[in-house]
Amino acid sequence: MGKLITIDNGGTLTDICVIEGANVWRTKTLTTPYDLSKCFFEGLRQAAIDVLGKDDLTALLRDTESIRYSTTQGTNALVERKGPRLGLMVGASDSIANFKGELFEALVGERIVAISNNADDAAEAVFAQRVATGINALCDAGASRIVVSIAEARGAALEERIRNIILATYPAHLLGAVPVLFASEIVVDDDYPRRTWTALFNAFLHPAMEGFLYHSEHRLREHKIRAPFLIFRNDGGSARVAKTTAIKTYGSGPRAGLEAVKALARHNGFTHAVALDIGGTTTDLGEVRDGQVQQRYRGEVEGFPISFPFCDIKSIGVGGSSIIRVVNGQIQVGPESVGSEPGPACFGLGGQEATITDIAVLLGLLNPQTFFGGRLTLDAQRARAVVQEKIAGPLGVGLEAALARASAAWVNSVAEGIDKIVHVQADTTLVAFGGCGPLFATAIAERAGVGKVLVPRLAAVFSAFGIAFSDITQEYQALVSDVSAKTLAEALQALKERGRRDMAAENIRLADCQIETVLVRTRNGNEEILPLDEKLEISDASWKSCTNAVIHLKVSRRIAHASFPTAADCTASDMLAAGTRRILDADWRELPCYQVEAQRPGATAAGPAVLEESFWTALVAPGWRIQFNASGDVLLTQNS
Repeated sequence: MGKLITIDNGGTLTDICVIEGANVWRTKTLTTPYDLSKCFFEGLRQAAIDVLGKDDLTALLRDTESIRYSTTQGTNALVERKGPRLGLMVGASDSIANFKGELFEALVGERIVAISNNADDAAEAVFAQRVATGINALCDAGASRIVVSIAEARGAALEERIRNIILATYPAHLLGAVPVLFASEIVVDDDYPRRTWTALFNAFLHPAMEGFLYHSEHRLREHKIRAPFLIFRNDGGSARVAKTTAIKTYGSGPRAGLEAVKALARHNGFTHAVALDIGGTTTDLGEVRDGQVQQRYRGEVEGFPISFPFCDIKSIGVGGSSIIRVVNGQIQVGPESVGSEPGPACFGLGGQEATITDIAVLLGLLNPQTFFGGRLTLDAQRARAVVQEKIAGPLGVGLEAALARASAAWVNSVAEGIDKIVHVQADTTLVAFGGCGPLFATAIAERAGVGKVLVPRLAAVFSAFGIAFSDITQEYQALVSDVSAKTLAEALQALKERGRRDMAAENIRLADCQIETVLVRTRNGNEEILPLDEKLEISDASWKSCTNAVIHLKVSRRIAHASFPTAADCTASDMLAAGTRRILDADWRELPCYQVEAQRPGATAAGPAVLEESFWTALVAPGWRIQFNASGDVLLTQNS
């Protein structure tokens, strides 16, 4: 069995894992937002050096069984409103009252036309002229992509008529032909606003994803690779580029982190694990209860409903590169971020704003010489200058007081997010990861009322590691007007045929796949889900009378997964300190500094202390016990 490569492309850093059995090599590179293929291949080349000891990407790729990739490109495009100018075609009687607000203005604005869908508009020539007039109006208004979404029972049939007219009038081979997406082709949903928003989001994200992913796939083929290039999605599965819907890449990075937390929770027997994923720009929070990722059958994007399942992840605008400034005499953290370019001031790349990374350098937590695996030397003088100018000066306090107040404000911002989003219980374990997740994890936990924290040994690349727990999956839906066994069997057979075709494109037989089927209905405003067995028999009387439901089919094929190592010897011992670190914590003092890679399973120590790994650092507060478990992860427990 060959190697498994997983890549998580974030807004600030791109993380890479190369996995072979129990061995995991990991590396990072700065994200290049102007050309994501640059950081993609730079990261792969660095991985080749780490694994093979030489810059031979071709050799690494030829020994690779699978490449799985997640990116925030689409997410960032939507957040920044950078994408195609969309046009929307609706039916004349369709309500557009739900399509208002800043987001709709940014994506569509006035580029919307209504086409008559009256039953007496049977004359094809008349209808074709109306469609052509509408398309021309949208193009004249500047639309570079058009979404067609018609409501009512005849919506799908009308969309098909419009599709045929557009293909005849505006052949796709002509220069300047505008891509048109039909809502009925992307999703089955009788909720018109939700279906339309889903189509709009997909159309907006598609070009940003398509160009880069196909370009990267082509460059990979130049290395004669045998491994498929799979895209990790926000439903926890992976598939080839050609079989991936753009909207399913939205939020895929945080979902990868949750997949890793799920695997870790099952491995350690945690009943309630809270993911604390702090990257450069955001903190992403999610939950795993009883070994399952918490998700909703109908998700949301920026507060608007979509027609696909979506894990229940909440983001707050606080990260390692979030700007810390003084506003009206108070410290404000985020949501703006300096990203990777120019990055925090201490990166020495031209950053002029203070961040928690700059604060941590001046507190003595981050070693300027060993940061980022020793590949990025931090400039403490630049950090001092921006903190003095942006925080200490406006507050009218000294540098040390400014550092204390800024770090406390950052910790409080994250903890307040946990308070609002998570119901903390006695069995809650905070899993801290991401490049900045471990840094103040115990302080955040104390503030949020959590007494147990786990920092994975691969914390800095944990989302990339989580991609390695995905399988090749596809999901399909169909509306059914009744739930008789005959109706369900016919609908399921059609869905399975689609699954057969898609899995064949992955060189997988449907007979080798796991099949999961559920019925979904909306009652009293709530989504209700009923699992179905092979007989498709329904015993619940309330379901038997259902006249409007969705049958949902999930097809999965398990592929190679990562695993957690388990040491045979986990005898308790004292942790070995590499030395001391002088840090500012109320006052300047020397704390023991422990190199994570040097510790044995079972090793213990007590806080306060500094834990340092090649790509992450953690300040363990007083009153916390440190223990390395059999997998090499760090368990931090607050003294009772």
